[in-house]
Amino acid sequence: VGARGMTVVGDMDWKRSLRSRLAARCAPKKSEQELKGEEMELFTKYYMEWKGGRKNGNTSYMTIPRFYYRLPAEDEVLLQKLREESRAVFLQRRSRELLDNEELQSLWFLLDKHQTSPVIGEEAMINYENFLKVGEKAGPKCKQFFTAKIFTKLLHNDPYGRISIMQFFNYVMRKVWLHQTRIGLSLYDVAGQGYLRESDLENYILELIPTLPQLDGLEKSFYSFYVCTAVRKFFFFLDPLRTGKIKIQDILACSFLDDLLELRDEELSKESQESNWFSAPSALRVYGQYLNLDKDHNGMLSKEELSRYGTGTLTNIFLDRVFQECLTYDGEMDYKTYLDFVLALENRKEPAALQYIFKLLDTQNKGYLNVFSLNYFFRAIQEQMKIHGQEPVSFQDVKDEIFDMVKPKDPYKISLQDLINSSQGDTVTSILIDLNGFWTYENREVLVASDNDNIADVDDT
Repeated sequence: VGARGMTVVGDMDWKRSLRSRLAARCAPKKSEQELKGEEMELFTKYYMEWKGGRKNGNTSYMTIPRFYYRLPAEDEVLLQKLREESRAVFLQRRSRELLDNEELQSLWFLLDKHQTSPVIGEEAMINYENFLKVGEKAGPKCKQFFTAKIFTKLLHNDPYGRISIMQFFNYVMRKVWLHQTRIGLSLYDVAGQGYLRESDLENYILELIPTLPQLDGLEKSFYSFYVCTAVRKFFFFLDPLRTGKIKIQDILACSFLDDLLELRDEELSKESQESNWFSAPSALRVYGQYLNLDKDHNGMLSKEELSRYGTGTLTNIFLDRVFQECLTYDGEMDYKTYLDFVLALENRKEPAALQYIFKLLDTQNKGYLNVFSLNYFFRAIQEQMKIHGQEPVSFQDVKDEIFDMVKPKDPYKISLQDLINSSQGDTVTSILIDLNGFWTYENREVLVASDNDNIADVDDT
């Protein structure tokens, strides 16, 4: 019986073992992802045991997405090429997602067809119901524009709860233009990091010139000077820390690109051209001034040559500071440095211009102007007044007026932010660096009265 019983038990063990092997063979194989998951669980388990058995209840670290992607090194040519090609394909795909001229025209016809009565004035209106109908018919590219949020944003005081068709269409046009421009600028972003270097922006503007009818008259030999003049305005105002690069987002947010692309208008008025830094007359004016100042024709400006800038009344002390702080070559200024100087003096109300001038006035690099700083610069104004046969004005009076205008947080110190906040920065800097600016300030009441008399004379005629 014993031997027979042992035989039965042996048979059962053998059968059980056979069944388990067959089950293992028939079971579906685990995927590579499942195997990696099991491997990660085992690794975590053994790692925590090795660390002393401490258990971490926070498992969020396992779901943190990857956020850092190393840029290819200079010697990794293949990776760089792959990155450039993938960016180009991405930008092309984004470009195809935008509405083209035909699609915009179709959208306008749909909006016009679904305008909602009653007509008030000459402006066509549309209500929310018809707005949604147009959205359904306009196609997938337009879907992003037909939302309740955008409708509410454009909703004003219409008694019937409608929005202007023209306003909505202009909104769509502006959005499409912004995306097109962003893609166009991104094509010149060699680093692919969302900013343009000086050379990138130069290439963009150089290739833009043939598309701007207002620049048709420019000689090709002047192109490099024009590009330098145009690029300098972007970098002077949008790169105050002088990093050598500007975010594409900042370029789109400012008005400079609008001014530049305004030159596409073939019928741009003379006044608009003169006030537009990027126009041909403006660029030729600035470069012509530079050539006129360059008396020895060496392509650079000395301090003596720069002293004749404008009305020729900038003080010597201020000019000394310009050549101490700004980039020069053997003590002379090149065209690019001159452009910064011109942009600062022609835009004294702007924070970037005030920052430029403030740095020159802050001789001790303390971050503020005190009575000593003001007196240091105003003495040069007093000396010029004597030379022109005028009775010098008391510094004490001017100092009190400056502090009254600025109203700084510290009654003894004027910071750059104080100047900007006061909205009097242009007046204060003019008083300190330019005899003509000081004379204009001193005689402001006489000048206003004279202007009023002239206006009255015109009215009488």
